[in-house]
Amino acid sequence: MPSYCNSLTEYSRRITQQVKIGDLGLGSEYPIRIQSMTTVDTMDTAGSVAQCIRMIESGCELVRITAPSVKEAQNLENIKRELRAAGYNTPLVADIHFTPNAAELAARIVEKVRINPGNYADKKRFEIIDYTDASYAAELDRIRERFTPLVRICKEYGTAMRIGTNHGSLSDRILSRYGDTPAGMVESALEFLKICEDENYYNIVISMKSSNPQVMVHAYRLLVKRLEEEKLHPYPLHLGVTEAGEGEDGRIKSSMGIGTLLEDGLGDTVRVSLTEDPEFEAPVAEKLVSRYPSTKIYSIPAKEDALHPFHYERRIRKEVFNFGGHQVPRVIADFSLKSNVEIEDLKAIGHFYLPLPDKWKMNDLGADYIYTGSNPISFMLPNGLKEIQDYPTWLNAEDKVNKLPLMSIEDYFNGTQKHAELNFIALELKDWSEEKANLISTMENVNFVLEAKGATAYQAYRAILSQWATHPVILRKDYSGLELEEIQLHASTDLGGIFLEGFGEGIMISGHEDTKALNSLAFGILQASRTRISKTEYISCPSCGRTLFDLQETTAMIRKRTDHLKGIKIGIMGCIVNGPGEMADADYGYVGIGKDKISLYRGQQVVKRSVPSKDAVDELIQLIKEDGNWLEPEINSYE
Repeated sequence: MPSYCNSLTEYSRRITQQVKIGDLGLGSEYPIRIQSMTTVDTMDTAGSVAQCIRMIESGCELVRITAPSVKEAQNLENIKRELRAAGYNTPLVADIHFTPNAAELAARIVEKVRINPGNYADKKRFEIIDYTDASYAAELDRIRERFTPLVRICKEYGTAMRIGTNHGSLSDRILSRYGDTPAGMVESALEFLKICEDENYYNIVISMKSSNPQVMVHAYRLLVKRLEEEKLHPYPLHLGVTEAGEGEDGRIKSSMGIGTLLEDGLGDTVRVSLTEDPEFEAPVAEKLVSRYPSTKIYSIPAKEDALHPFHYERRIRKEVFNFGGHQVPRVIADFSLKSNVEIEDLKAIGHFYLPLPDKWKMNDLGADYIYTGSNPISFMLPNGLKEIQDYPTWLNAEDKVNKLPLMSIEDYFNGTQKHAELNFIALELKDWSEEKANLISTMENVNFVLEAKGATAYQAYRAILSQWATHPVILRKDYSGLELEEIQLHASTDLGGIFLEGFGEGIMISGHEDTKALNSLAFGILQASRTRISKTEYISCPSCGRTLFDLQETTAMIRKRTDHLKGIKIGIMGCIVNGPGEMADADYGYVGIGKDKISLYRGQQVVKRSVPSKDAVDELIQLIKEDGNWLEPEINSYE
């Protein structure tokens, strides 16, 4: 059995101890709980209560409220009283950063407190310090002295605690010894956890959040492994991708990180962080969680030693045409449902015909291939796009050089013709066998289109690809009958999780007539898994009561001005708590530091302070220009 989950090939939920949060049970004996966080100023009692009620009615089973100082912690009592008077008994969670005295007060009022080990007893100065074992131990003693009072209060009042590590806010001490790694994230939590256990306090939930799904998945898996190795209690896990962002991007990142771990059987409560009103988060989380427990649809033994669950490593397959090797994963757009593809239809997949100069233009989301099935295209395609046809259709095509066949293994061996350079071989996961594997090893000039049928696909893909030999593989999944948001969530887990594992040379999402949305989703999955960067990335926090400007409006404004800067990562943070730390791998940062005041960052270094918010976007663009990373946007009338 793997060291971090019960099974690699079927859903089996990790057994945890049970935690009580007020009257709510959390852990493996209970359903996976849904939660979110308010965005209203905590001192606005009426506004906070109203938003809490909207969140509860949208599906939240826990509601988190920020308490950045003692006055907000005290006001939690008023919020709680009014909610209870209105008939809502949902447990409240106080979110604490930097202020132990606020945590100690909140723990006497609400049912749960969340502390961040990176800033509860440490101040982050972004300094690298060469600790000796003795000086490091002295720091741990200091933390124990600062943290133990809260533990004792929680124990006395029956208050639960989340030890919530964030990738971007690791302390200087942890960074100095472990670096900016999943191992550092886990160690940060374990230091605090061991203090709790020394005090015989176990009513604890743990989280390992990051804005990078790769880091997040590896950290949670490593945490479970370390808990078992060190014979600590099997604590429940709170899953979330922090600063996931808005719209499609936020849903892709969240689903990829959370969904991949749910597939492992990990996770007891979920928060989807979107730069949207919090009542929109719970329904997304419910759609993710509702897939589990999933029915076992197919299982072969996974080759465990071929998997790398605690770090990312891309598997290099042999290069066939422009698949495999060190090529980026390719996107195949499925147009097989269209009976008559016209030039205008290709706009949906990033290819634009310009009549006046009589040429084609491709944007950053231009698909690499188009699959037309048995409905061949009648016009000449642009050079950047190649057509794949079903084998019988291809056999009747006049142009068998620029068109490419999709065939079965049997067609390959028994057919009358093959393409000289590139043939696509369709293979369903359920048809995999040792006999077929032996046949595959003898085939030349082929890429495989590996398709999973059924509700979930991740585990079956993982099992087969752990045994896969050399040929490039395109991951295909048909989502017929699902709404677009469901396809976003499911594909980001089923396919995106496999790219996180280092597998996959291409992606093909089928089953919906909105080809533009499916094409955008395919590129978004590759972007979120960090396997193909095709657009600007925004790391934006979901807003909370600490936020010092209109986060949704500002994110939209920055996106409008910068979304042509391919490969640039911009962090947009509502306050200094979610500032340079949470946007750890961003190239530039836009952080609220006061009412209508913004600090601008290059990486994790502040370069402009107290910029008026009316000027801050222009100043951000100027900073990008100074670094030579600015490109003037094209005037794309064809879009």
